[in-house]
Amino acid sequence: QVQLVESGGGLVQAGDSLRLSCEASGRSWTGYPIGWFRQVPGKEREFVAVVSMTTRTIYYADSVKGRFTISRDNAANSVWLQMNSLKPEDTAVYYCAADRTYTTSILAKDYGFWGQGTRVTVSS
Repeated sequence: QVQLVESGGGLVQAGDSLRLSCEASGRSWTGYPIGWFRQVPGKEREFVAVVSMTTRTIYYADSVKGRFTISRDNAANSVWLQMNSLKPEDTAVYYCAADRTYTTSILAKDYGFWGQGTRVTVSS
């Protein structure tokens, strides 16, 4: 069984940076691509970024490309999301999850083992 726990959210001003962490446990977690998604009330969960098991494949949503960086260290049991130049529209609850299709999918339906989320609020 894979368990993922997010941390690092908070309240920041527009233009600031935050680094989210996703701490993973479970023997098989390193075999999964790990993705970050975000959700605001009343909307569907939105893809943000995904990194493959080997880190060779990385995808970003257009809305965060050039500002966010996803990384992982399997030995450290961690995946990170570095968020720079934050905007008010980045305000959301951020979740990490494991891609059960092993395809570095950008679709939330392909993911499981969701964490509890960490809230990011960006004020203008």
